[in-house]
Amino acid sequence: MSDDRPETDRDGDSGEGSDGENGTGGPIGSERLDREDPLAGFRERFVLPDGEYYMDGNSLGLPSTDAADAIERVLGEWRELAIRGWDEADPPWFRYGERLGDRLAPLLGARSEAVVVANSTTTNVHTLIGTFYEGNGAVLVNELDFPTDHYAIRAQLRRAGCDPDEYLRVVESRDGRTIDETDVVRAMDEGSDGGGSDHEVEILFFPSVLYRSGQLLDIEYLTEAAHDRGVLAGFDLAHSVGVVPHDLSAWGVDFAVWCSYKYLNAGPGALAGLYVDERHFGRTPSLPGWWGHEKATQFDMNSRFTPAAGAGAYQIGTPPLLAAAGLDGALDPIEAAGIDAIREKSVGLTTHLIDLADERLAEHGCVVGTPREAARRGGHVAIEHDEADRISTALRERGVIVDYRPPNVVRVCPSPLYTRYADVRAAVEAFEAILENREYERFERTTTGVI
Repeated sequence: MSDDRPETDRDGDSGEGSDGENGTGGPIGSERLDREDPLAGFRERFVLPDGEYYMDGNSLGLPSTDAADAIERVLGEWRELAIRGWDEADPPWFRYGERLGDRLAPLLGARSEAVVVANSTTTNVHTLIGTFYEGNGAVLVNELDFPTDHYAIRAQLRRAGCDPDEYLRVVESRDGRTIDETDVVRAMDEGSDGGGSDHEVEILFFPSVLYRSGQLLDIEYLTEAAHDRGVLAGFDLAHSVGVVPHDLSAWGVDFAVWCSYKYLNAGPGALAGLYVDERHFGRTPSLPGWWGHEKATQFDMNSRFTPAAGAGAYQIGTPPLLAAAGLDGALDPIEAAGIDAIREKSVGLTTHLIDLADERLAEHGCVVGTPREAARRGGHVAIEHDEADRISTALRERGVIVDYRPPNVVRVCPSPLYTRYADVRAAVEAFEAILENREYERFERTTTGVI
């Protein structure tokens, strides 16, 4: 790692802008923003990489001491109780997924019975699309989706005897960065996608936030438009849960999935979650498993599946407790901070980042590819440059941890519970130095993304 990273003083500021302005009428000073930050104290509850500026929380959140303590607690219960932990642990392991669903429900604007923690995100896409798709029409997606959603949906279309090339309708982007919601509505209205398909849309399945550009889509608007046309509305919330408030029940969302290792900071491989609106309780999941059986008779070992009454029916196998415990602890600081305050700071951090990028990086060919209106962006910012792949490598070499998404995006994510405004400034200063000195030229080009 290079030793020429931007230096910070003991208050966490790079020195510039400590009087509230940067001296050129640009962004408000980082030091002032950090002094006024009501969530500043939460940083102490996280284990931060030594000597690095971590700007990759939208890919993997950092561990909190709360999460580590929860994992250690379950390890201790395993040692002391062994199999008795299913009933005697605190909390009992037997209802761990439902209990975590109860805790997540307020972040999602949902009844507790409608939320459960289970499986992986991709598995949940499989089981929910497989459950709700009846083979009567198309599934509407967009070309900027995270690929796993398309993999799973295409597989479920094939399982239903439908050709994915005919029944998967894809909304195209106008600019390669964002999706215009009016185009989504138009696609639901069209009887044909122009490629010979005349199937009406049966399910809309969209992300809440586009993983590359960070655009935040209007879930309420899309859900209402879908329901007006007799279309079910499902969403992948992986890039919004834990950083953006949701109101799924009030919006009428039919179903949703998400992971817990990004803004929820539950750890690599942590269990995912899903939401099923109460209107759909009682359906038999397409991938039934014994852990989704009604709890009262689960150990009667009946050969026929009786689904649990709510979202718990979509659990498949026995939950891996060590992959769930991290979420139990990780929710402590999130609940203490409050999702509205988290969102407010996230908007502040991304606004600061965009302002600094305009001031320092634009002249070097960088373009902000994320919507500038706060209401239209999630928790990360896409900075575009023709050398994005090599720039991201150079940033990591300098101790600024970001990731690269082809063809030209450096994703920068100041996760709000542990990132300072001064960290954002330091990251941009490192970015600027790399461009000015053409440091990226020392690295090989790559055509693949950086984990």
